[in-house]
Amino acid sequence: MLRVTIELWPGGRESGRRVLATADIARIKSGAHADYEVDLHEALLGDVGNTATVREYPRWSASVWDLVGRCIAAALNGSREELPLRPLLPEVPVHDSDGLRYVRMREIPEPARTFFQKNMAYSTRPLIEDDAQPMDCAYAWDWLDFLAGAR
Repeated sequence: MLRVTIELWPGGRESGRRVLATADIARIKSGAHADYEVDLHEALLGDVGNTATVREYPRWSASVWDLVGRCIAAALNGSREELPLRPLLPEVPVHDSDGLRYVRMREIPEPARTFFQKNMAYSTRPLIEDDAQPMDCAYAWDWLDFLAGAR
């Protein structure tokens, strides 16, 4: 089995490293043309449900990175060995309450919502009384800073 590990080294320092994601690639059929199963896992999100099989891969014909790239692409794109369309930044409506601009957490698509909620865990958030879920909001500037990488 191959395990590909994605680590974050804040500021390039190994001492602060943490694992963001792993890909487990297992050969399930041997031979000159082998089959491989891949399972993707993200530390923050858990199992992301991206499992796929790469069939009839010609072993020994290319670098191991070719196999890894094809397995990850297949897991991201329904077993097709091609990358899905490049994702776009999530479009989240900005609401206004008496001049206070805010976003609703429930309107932020995954996985951005999970990352943003973790980012906001110890931050001040507005209480929007006229919203259906008044404690489910964040300041619009915090969301925009998060998207820009400034938060």
